[in-house]
Amino acid sequence: MKILVCISHVPDTTSKINFINGDSEFDTNGVQFVINPNDEFGLTRAIWFKEQQGANVTVVNVGGTDAEATLRKALAIGADEAIRVNANPTDGFFVAKQLAEVVKNGGYDLVIAGKESLDYNGGMVPGMLAALTGADFVNSCIGLDINGTAAKAVREIDGGKETISANLPLVIGGQKGLVEEKDLRIPNMRGIMTARTKALTILEPVGADNNTKAVKFEKPAAKSAVKLVSPDNLDELINLLHNEAKVI
Repeated sequence: MKILVCISHVPDTTSKINFINGDSEFDTNGVQFVINPNDEFGLTRAIWFKEQQGANVTVVNVGGTDAEATLRKALAIGADEAIRVNANPTDGFFVAKQLAEVVKNGGYDLVIAGKESLDYNGGMVPGMLAALTGADFVNSCIGLDINGTAAKAVREIDGGKETISANLPLVIGGQKGLVEEKDLRIPNMRGIMTARTKALTILEPVGADNNTKAVKFEKPAAKSAVKLVSPDNLDELINLLHNEAKVI
């Protein structure tokens, strides 16, 4: 079984976020980038298939040279090879188009993507990728088993879980629950050294339109100052909750 894991190169959640050029672009200066958490759950599941069923695991990213460190980390975790499509991932359809080309040329049986990236939270790419490749699609996937060409997936729905049967080729949008957090892999020294010798292929992008464009980014409004009220002054507390906070 050939598995392709889509890896997004996203800012660490502890990074301080700023914008430039009239708040129209994200400022990457001083920002630490990591594997998108939803993708990391998918990568860990793919490595499980490699260890238990002999699957071959390739990771792919659409991005610039700065994303290669993130791809090398994925190789150190256990992926067999990596692909970087040399393009700026500015639009969901554009990214899906590039990934679809990789899927078609690589003959992959299973494509694992995160249901959304941590930075833009678009949630569009996995579904678009399935449509472009003609594969079955399961989103919000929290469980996956493969037996031959048959797959059984569990996805999260409102108020519960749904179990779905599907056939390969299959695209899933994975999330937390696809594996347990305790099972996530941390690269060891042997993995890091081995990753240096694994293939990282650079592909030029295929033609595709950018159908959307970020016009402006805005940070959440700053929190107002905290007002302390004496526990003996209930009238003042009720007045503030009613007239300022407007919660009662």
